[in-house]
Amino acid sequence: MTPRELIGTAQVPGGEELRLFRRGADFMIVLDRNELMNSRMSGSEEALATMTCDRLTGRKAPHLLIGGYGMGFTLRAALARLAGDARLTVAELVPEIIAWARGPMAELAAGCLDDRRVNLVEDDVAAVIRRASASYDAILLDVDNGPDGLTRDENDRLYSASGLAAAKAALRPGGILAVWSAGADAAFTRRLGGAGFQVEEAVVRARSNGKGPRHVIWFGTKR
Repeated sequence: MTPRELIGTAQVPGGEELRLFRRGADFMIVLDRNELMNSRMSGSEEALATMTCDRLTGRKAPHLLIGGYGMGFTLRAALARLAGDARLTVAELVPEIIAWARGPMAELAAGCLDDRRVNLVEDDVAAVIRRASASYDAILLDVDNGPDGLTRDENDRLYSASGLAAAKAALRPGGILAVWSAGADAAFTRRLGGAGFQVEEAVVRARSNGKGPRHVIWFGTKR
C-alpha cells in the first residue's frame, strides 16, 4: 500500500489541529482520528450544492453563502449548476485551507476560487451570517461532521436556536438553509422546524457513484 504522507498542518481557531495527508493522488484532511474529508468521497458534498441549486430554480441572480471551503466540492458543484449571474460567497475560517487549495491541491481546486462569481471571505461563517439581513438565497453549511461543534466548540452556535434565527434573518423570503451531516440527528430536525423553517431531510451517498456511507442533508426553507 502507498504510504500516507503528511503535507501540512493548520490550527483551527478555538479548536484542534487539522492535518493534510496525501496518498498517491488522493488527499485527506484529518482532525485527531476523524477523517473529515477525502478527495475520493465527494458525492454528498456535491449533492449539498446541486440539490440546493435545484430548489432555487427560477431565481434571478441568486446569492449563495457557502460555509467552509473544505476541498471545494460544494463550491465547484454550485458553479457548474448556476448561471453566470449567480454570486457565491465562501466563508473559510482557516487560511491554510485556502493555501492548500492554491498549493498542493490546486489541480483538485480546478481554479474555482478564481471564478468571477466567487467572493472569498476569510472569516467565521457564523459571524458572516449574523452581519447579514435578507442577503442570501441560500446558506450552505459544511463546517463540521454534523450539527455539533466537532472541529471547534464555537460552531455549536450555528445549530442552536439563536444560530438558526440568525440564519433565517440572513435569508431572503423563501431562502434555503442547507446543512450537511455525516448522520441523522432528530433533535436538530425538530430544532430546525421550531425555528420557523419548512424542513426536508435527504439521505445521500458519500461517493458520487451512489455508493459509500449514507450522509444526511437538511433543507430548511424560510417560511
